[in-house]
Amino acid sequence: MPDRFQAVVFDLDGTLIDTAPDLAATLNHVLGLVERKPIALAEIRHMVGDGVAKLIERGLAASGPPVDQETFERLYQGYFAHYRAHIADESRAFPRLREVLTRFRAEGRKLGVCTNKPIELTDLLLAKLDLARAFGAVIGGDSLSKRKPDPLPLRVTLERLGVEKSRAVMIGDSRNDLDTARALGIPCVLVTFGYTAVPAEKLGADAVIGDFGELPRVLERLS
Repeated sequence: MPDRFQAVVFDLDGTLIDTAPDLAATLNHVLGLVERKPIALAEIRHMVGDGVAKLIERGLAASGPPVDQETFERLYQGYFAHYRAHIADESRAFPRLREVLTRFRAEGRKLGVCTNKPIELTDLLLAKLDLARAFGAVIGGDSLSKRKPDPLPLRVTLERLGVEKSRAVMIGDSRNDLDTARALGIPCVLVTFGYTAVPAEKLGADAVIGDFGELPRVLERLS
């Protein structure tokens, strides 16, 4: 192994996979159920990262007045049904991700996913895009009692990989991921192509990359 990082843990939406087109289509589908106008994809990209309920809440806030709890629950269930059926219509792994994952596995690194996306949808998406076998541990937003930015999900991901936090690094796209890594005391690399209202370059991560091809060299430098 060329550097100290035995475990590399990734966020999912906006980090591993460009899921925004399918997330946007599903959000606009459920907004249509309450006669709201569609929201542009570019705007929805900045709403992603804190789970389904927060995404719907933000979509409702951007398109009109609040709804009652019964209506919200109907939209929540409708979101799951629609997204499950269309989860990989347009979602794709970001460029050069597969090559980097293959390289890391060949080097003996252990790979994990730590996301706020529900675990059922996380597992389904990884399977649909033929990425599931790359990861030795996958933690979703409802896998545990707490979610990112609490450090618990990242801690459990590393426990399942069998790697100490001193040998781990987090790869994400937002302040949520950075705060999670900081809370556990591990380095964090952010990507510039993800979903964040504040540019990744301004968040204060240990390193920022604009392409997965840069990641091996960056990890070597952080060592």
